[in-house]
Amino acid sequence: MRRIIAAPLLAAFATFGLAMAAPRQNHGDRKKAIASPAPSRTAGIPAGRIVDMTYAINGNLPSWPGDDRTFEAQVVATPAKDGYFARSFWTLEHYGTHMDAPSHFQGETTLDQIEVSHFFGPAVVIDVRDEAVKNADYRLTTDRVAKWEAMHGRIQPGSIVLLRTGWASRWPNQARYRNQDSKGVMHFPGFSVESAKVLMARGAVGLGIDTLSIDYGASANFEVHHVDLPAGLYNLENLAHLDQLPATGAFLIAAPIKLEGGSGGPCRVFAIVPDGK
Repeated sequence: MRRIIAAPLLAAFATFGLAMAAPRQNHGDRKKAIASPAPSRTAGIPAGRIVDMTYAINGNLPSWPGDDRTFEAQVVATPAKDGYFARSFWTLEHYGTHMDAPSHFQGETTLDQIEVSHFFGPAVVIDVRDEAVKNADYRLTTDRVAKWEAMHGRIQPGSIVLLRTGWASRWPNQARYRNQDSKGVMHFPGFSVESAKVLMARGAVGLGIDTLSIDYGASANFEVHHVDLPAGLYNLENLAHLDQLPATGAFLIAAPIKLEGGSGGPCRVFAIVPDGK
């Protein structure tokens, strides 16, 4: 795996006004930068606002049915006893805001092997809240993708495509977020295989959503996972604050834990939204 930032990524940073070489700071300057009330205007970050699209991890987040043990943290050192504070923790790979690696469904690439440049890219936000309100089992259609492109232009290679369903308004109520019927079947929106194939053909590097899965809740076989992950894409699930992103113009940074051999793992996701968007 290459360990340098690829040329297309550098070009993307340039487009968003990122300074690739920040001037050296003395200790006083560094303190000022850290304390700045406008972090999006510090060296190396374009003017605009930064949206944290990640839920904090704890043991009370909505989880996949059957995942009863999700997160545990234990204090291993205290200031009174040891002079410092430290914890150990355990968590599922697919819990909270997380990334699915291709290896999660027959892909060859584990979480630590994903091309680093794919963690950065323009965010494409397709808003299907209206459709989801009418049909909890809604799946993104190719016609809806075509409608988005007619309004905003063709989706470019390297994009990270995010589906805004409005499901985040149900977080962290597990019953409402899972939305299970009397038979235990979940009902929430997702991508369709057909739309995923169109987005893959456009050169998307990742798909993301504000629900438990990029597949709709009633899926019996994770059909979209079986299509996009073996092709080398990754998935971002349980995203927060998609309502703060425009349809185009935001730049996404998805930084997963570098877990060797991981099928997925917790991911810190940020969006940089330029001024005026």
